[in-house]
This record gives sequence, C-alpha cells and structure tokens, in this order.
Amino acid sequence: MTVRTLILLRHAKAANPDDYDTDIERPLAPRGHRDATAAGDWLRSEGLTPDAVLCSTAVRTRETLADLRLADTVPVIYEHRIYVGSAEDTLDLVQHVDAATETLLLIGHNPTISDLSDTLAPRALPDGVLPTSGIAVHRFKGTWHDVGTAPLATQHTARG
Repeated sequence: MTVRTLILLRHAKAANPDDYDTDIERPLAPRGHRDATAAGDWLRSEGLTPDAVLCSTAVRTRETLADLRLADTVPVIYEHRIYVGSAEDTLDLVQHVDAATETLLLIGHNPTISDLSDTLAPRALPDGVLPTSGIAVHRFKGTWHDVGTAPLATQHTARG
C-alpha cells in the first residue's frame, strides 16, 4: 500500500489588511517573503518534494508558493475553495487528488489549515494552530480518496 504525504502550509506573513480593498488581494509582507523562502529551504532539507500543489487563489498564498522555489515542473492547481472553504471542503479537494500523486503540498489559510490538520490528527499540533509559515506534515497509507485520518509526522515553523 502506498504511503502518502500531505504537507499543509499556512501562507507566510501578509501585509496589513487595512492597506487593501479586499482580503484576497493582500500580498506578503517583507518578513513573509523571507519566511516563505525559509519554508522552501526546510522542505528541501527534509526531502519533502511535492508531486503536486493545491494552492488558494489569494495573492499571499501565490506569493508564498513562488518564494518556496519549487521546480517549475510541479503541477499546481489554484483553487478558490481553499480560500473560502472549511476544513471539510478542503479535505474533499485532497480526496480528489490524482492517484499518482504521492506527496501533496496544500497552501492555504487559517483557520482552515489548522482545522484540517486537527481533523486528520486530533490534538497533534502544539497549541492547536499553525502560525504563519507553519508546516504540518501528515503521512498515511492508502489512497487520497480514503484519507480521513493521517498522523502528524512532523511540524515546523519557518522563519527567515
């Protein structure tokens, strides 16, 4: 049975919301760019190279993804439901990932990302919340379609 890895990444530190007309337009703050780069460095140092990426459509998640410096060949699906949806909606997206994908990176927002991690592995996150640039790595045996629980293998908060 195939071991699957789900990497949940909360976007890096965003700019002040008062400076933008809509929340979805908020870019990363300078610290956010540094932290996102550090997150990419950590993922590579841990050998966590995704086969595919699911990313929210918000500017700050797209910038987080760009700063990770993943290979240009990693397929990315930008999904608005990650921005507006619940943990259950996001889990549904994960359950429909291509069966050939062994390692999936999902970049999103709180509370959804932390709630999804808690759904997969209840009370496994210290403090129950991923901070900005927080990474939760879940592993399980089986198919994406059947994922409902997945133990937390490791967690990291990237700071640059």
